[in-house]
Amino acid sequence: MGPVELLHMSVFSLSYSPCGRFLAAGNNYGEIALFSLSAALSPDATSQSQKPVLTFTAHEGPIFSLISTDCHLLSAGNGEISAWSWTELIKKNVKPLWTRRPNYKSSLEIPEINSMIINPRDNSLVVGAGDNNIHILDMEHGEFKSVLQGHSDYVHCVSVREREGEILSGGEDGAVRIWDSRTGQSVHCIEVYKYEDCARPQYGKWISCVTTDSDWMLCSGGPALSLWHLRSLSPTSVFPLTGCQRQATFYQDKILAVGEGPYVSHCLLGGKVKAEIPCTSQSLNTLQLNTNSTEHRVLTVGGSSDHIDVFTNLSYKAFSLSF
Repeated sequence: MGPVELLHMSVFSLSYSPCGRFLAAGNNYGEIALFSLSAALSPDATSQSQKPVLTFTAHEGPIFSLISTDCHLLSAGNGEISAWSWTELIKKNVKPLWTRRPNYKSSLEIPEINSMIINPRDNSLVVGAGDNNIHILDMEHGEFKSVLQGHSDYVHCVSVREREGEILSGGEDGAVRIWDSRTGQSVHCIEVYKYEDCARPQYGKWISCVTTDSDWMLCSGGPALSLWHLRSLSPTSVFPLTGCQRQATFYQDKILAVGEGPYVSHCLLGGKVKAEIPCTSQSLNTLQLNTNSTEHRVLTVGGSSDHIDVFTNLSYKAFSLSF
């Protein structure tokens, strides 16, 4: 890859191997890079340890979503989903186990797949797509079994409340929809931009990220990042962050968020921004905590460059991996 391509690279997705020793990163060119965290975190690490052990082209378009199961890496790009064996990838064998495409109404345009998450309740894959729908893939049989319809524009993000058997989705239409995963019916629709405390008309109404933790939900996009109580369906905290936040996660008694701006925001549940930790990329798309390995417990962050920042301590960047 030449210097111009590297200059215009963006990292959209990150996922850890089941053992926690490897990190997969997906970029805007349809490439997946595999990094060895054990090598990069070793006391004997060199600059070569921060380079991929494997890079391959997985899809024609950008890879907006990567997730891992107990043994597979799932990648989404160019309207399709591919499964790769982690064992084989670590051996540098890059043949997909399978590739599936949701049942789109039109064969002319290929909608982007923006988000994926596993629903452990029935071992299904929940897929948020650019055709305004959520597609459900039965992982056991490898077939798409249902479509959740209700959004009037792109679906940007999906999340799961396992205990309640609910799926949450956020879209370009400004709605967060809550679905009963058993019936496929939309049971609640929250139009976040209509809440005065959350609304930011200058950024639009789209929802870029939704994440849940038991009875709580975080969402952001055009509206400000806000914390919602899902039993009362009301916002309890709104965070005064600039720009659109593209991903947020609960971590212990804090919230970590990334978006427009070269930093990871640390927020307290009550609404205060506690810290903004500098990063390499000027704009950030994705953050992932490695909970698969205590030995390699890190936070990784990717955005508008070929660098992926690694935090061994959440208060500063330790080093960067790069394509």
